[in-house]
Amino acid sequence: MDGFAFIDGHLHAERVRMSTIAERAGTPTFVYSAATLRDHVRKLRAAFAPLDPLPCFSVKSCPNLSVLRVVAVEGCGMDVVSRGELRRALAAGVEPSRIAYAGVGKTRESLEEAITIGVGCLNVESAEELELVARVAAELRRPISLALRVNPDVDAGTHRHTTTGTKATKFGVGVERAEELFERLRDHSFARLEGLHLHIGSPVLDTSRYAAAIDVALALIERLRRRGHAIRVLDLGGGFGADYETGQSPSPQAYADAIVPRVLPLRDQGVRFLLEPGRFIAANAGVLLLRVVRVKREATKTFVICDAGMNALLRPSHYDAFHFIWPAEPRDGLVPTRRAIETGLAGLAPCDVVGPLCETGDYLALDRSLPPLREGDLLATFTAGAYGMSMASRYNAQPLPAEVLVDGDRAALARRRESLDELLAHETDPEALA
Repeated sequence: MDGFAFIDGHLHAERVRMSTIAERAGTPTFVYSAATLRDHVRKLRAAFAPLDPLPCFSVKSCPNLSVLRVVAVEGCGMDVVSRGELRRALAAGVEPSRIAYAGVGKTRESLEEAITIGVGCLNVESAEELELVARVAAELRRPISLALRVNPDVDAGTHRHTTTGTKATKFGVGVERAEELFERLRDHSFARLEGLHLHIGSPVLDTSRYAAAIDVALALIERLRRRGHAIRVLDLGGGFGADYETGQSPSPQAYADAIVPRVLPLRDQGVRFLLEPGRFIAANAGVLLLRVVRVKREATKTFVICDAGMNALLRPSHYDAFHFIWPAEPRDGLVPTRRAIETGLAGLAPCDVVGPLCETGDYLALDRSLPPLREGDLLATFTAGAYGMSMASRYNAQPLPAEVLVDGDRAALARRRESLDELLAHETDPEALA
């Protein structure tokens, strides 16, 4: 499901016109559809129902509290990778026992907090981190369930910046070291190493990559059990794709078909499963609204300059990512039939959709065929709900965008736009350090 559609030539978020939102909230603004968030969670849970997994929404994909509350009500726990994300999950009302804590750079302070509040699963990324966790748990005299993130050395087929399951990345430990690390904690009184964590990248559009990674993990589980180690948790990670172009991503059922049969026997052996969906739930649930500042025409190029660019949506310049862009109220009935580079409509012309920043790489689309545009037009950048606002910056002293959550015919400001005064607030009263 996708809660954004053109009705009588006007783009709507569920039952609210996008132009109305832009008039009231301004631009740039991220707009999220609550119905889409709910629908995606339900479809994922239905597909993986035989495993009865705990889906831990990836907070890094879309950390807005209103969004987190919607998915939490739908039964999601949270996947966090920092103290800030942990605080967001707790503020959204998620019980610590439903939180999985990952990330390669956990500090002593972050581990103390995670162990003290009792997160459900602490995913350990290295031998060095494992030693620190064991010391902290013993000092606090608090038990903590650990899962070792193993690196199956499987290429997810994604952009090099989002591939996480090969030996060339910083994530996890090699499978060949796992047995040794389990042995180190065999008799620890508080740090219980009883699970495995997999995450090979995102977005993964080839489901066979999951099958390959899981087969590596299953062989490791068998070896660990022969040594007497009980595996009680298997965190299957995330990385499920989203439709940046219509029909691009496999369905939730396709992912489940590749994963569930392989691991289902473990459920009968008492293993509980976690998933870490983020992009799949949030990406198509969000649209970035922008205003055209001006249209600049040169001899060989037309530039559509907008009021935000890579400061609001970094993915095109950082990942070479495609985002479908279209006027929210197109003229001459030029309503797209699908979201792809070629729409089959007449009257389109190529242009670069760019931002206002002093960077050549500040763009949202290059040589994109779009309807005629003019100053003041409202543009919608689709599939922006994941890694949009979470990667936004204040580069060139641009205030952070607003965020709006739509639920049916109601639109609510989920994050107010940052003011120019707030840009300076952290710097107005210098504090002496020495």
